[in-house]
Amino acid sequence: MANALGRSRRIGISLLELMAMFPTEESATEWFESIVWPSERCCGHCGSVKTREVPNRKPMPYWCSDCRSYFSVRTGTAIARSNVPLRKWAIAIYLCLTSLKSVSSMKLHRDLGVSQKTAWFMLHRIRRAWADELAGDFGGPVEVDETYGGGKEKNKHACHRRHEGRGPVGKTAVVGVLDRPSGKVRAAVVADTAGPTLRGFVQSQTAQDATVYSDGEAAYTALPNHEAVSHPTRE
Repeated sequence: MANALGRSRRIGISLLELMAMFPTEESATEWFESIVWPSERCCGHCGSVKTREVPNRKPMPYWCSDCRSYFSVRTGTAIARSNVPLRKWAIAIYLCLTSLKSVSSMKLHRDLGVSQKTAWFMLHRIRRAWADELAGDFGGPVEVDETYGGGKEKNKHACHRRHEGRGPVGKTAVVGVLDRPSGKVRAAVVADTAGPTLRGFVQSQTAQDATVYSDGEAAYTALPNHEAVSHPTRE
C-alpha cells in the first residue's frame, strides 16, 4: 500500500490531487481494496477466495466460507485492528513518503486531527509495512561493498584520538548490498570486515543462487556465483 502511494508521488501527484482521490471514506476503502486484492478478493486470515459480502457489513464487511471468519481489507496487514479511517491512513502514508525526513508524531497529530498517541501508532505501523515489503532475499544480481564511517581523527579531542593519519582505526565498518533489478539497498554496521563477517551478511540478504558482484576484496571470493571487477585497471 505504501509503495503504491510512492509510485503516485513519483509521477507527480500533489497533496490537492491526493485529497481529490480520497474525497470520502468509501473511495479510500475502494482504493485500498484494489491494492490489497488486485485480482480477486481473498481472506486475510487463510487466503481463501471463497468469500462473500456481509449484508450489513457488521462486524466486518466480508465473510470467509473456508475458515468461517469475518475480515476486511485491513485483516492481515500492518493496519489490522485499527479504527483510524482509511482516508487518514492514505494521507499519513503520503506525508511520510513526501517528507525529506519523514514526519513526527506531533505533526501527524496536528495534520490529521488525531491524538499524538494515535499518530505515533500510525507511524510505527507504516514503517512496519515498509519493512514487511522489504523482507525476503534479494534475487540478484546484486552488488556489495563495504566502507568506514566516522569523523577525522585530527578533528577529535586528543583524549579520543586512536592514532594520527589516515586509515580505518576509530571508524565504524558498514557493509551494503544493492539489488540491481529493484534498486533496493540494505546496509548494516558490522564488527569487522573479515571474510566470514562480510560473507555472512551477503548470504543473509540474498538468494542462494544470486550472482554477487564486488570489487577485488578477497573476503568475497568464497561466495558462490561471485564475480569481481578490478578498480585499479579502471574496470
